[in-house]
Amino acid sequence: MAETMTLIAGRSSKQGVSLNVSKLEGEYVEVTTTLEMNVADMARLGLQEGDSVRLRSHTGETVLRCKGRKAEDLPEGILFLAYGPSSSQLMGGDTAGTGMPLSKNLEVEVERVA
Repeated sequence: MAETMTLIAGRSSKQGVSLNVSKLEGEYVEVTTTLEMNVADMARLGLQEGDSVRLRSHTGETVLRCKGRKAEDLPEGILFLAYGPSSSQLMGGDTAGTGMPLSKNLEVEVERVA
């Protein structure tokens, strides 16, 4: 069953290092296709580290691997995803005049993928 949570997309430190190598393989792809989620949220949804989840926004959807984070690193109900093709599928075209699509506080449905 899907649950609604808040997604924050942003740059990760590993992403910046990996960008120098390639956007099409290796660490960059791994970082941009891994959803970070509070371990209590994972437990409630019956998820284990590395399980696949589908995120759906009003704009689109994507399937990602999940990675657990402690409550002091990521509060319950909040998700983090590094910028990349997957996060772009969830953002609309509105830039609020900044030139960058809105990527913070995105409401998404999260569900386990068998």
